[in-house]
Amino acid sequence: MKHAKWLIILGVLLFMGYVVYGTMTRAQAQCEVCLEFGNDLVCRRGAGPTVEEARQAAQESACGGNARGMTELIRCRNQTPASEQCTSN
Repeated sequence: MKHAKWLIILGVLLFMGYVVYGTMTRAQAQCEVCLEFGNDLVCRRGAGPTVEEARQAAQESACGGNARGMTELIRCRNQTPASEQCTSN
């Protein structure tokens, strides 16, 4: 039984490593997007295979914790960032 438990743990760790490695190798672009929420400026980073997808990921991240309700979330997703910095490999 102990042997099976360690094999399961090893399998889970290998799978998690594969997921992390696969995610990082596909991220060819990184962006930092800053959005205004009232008097606050919220900046978040995102990564993706293209600059556009990295920018969208960063904006989704900034909106996620700050928009309350579906209406604010939609408005946030369509908001023009206060600042944006992107790099690609």
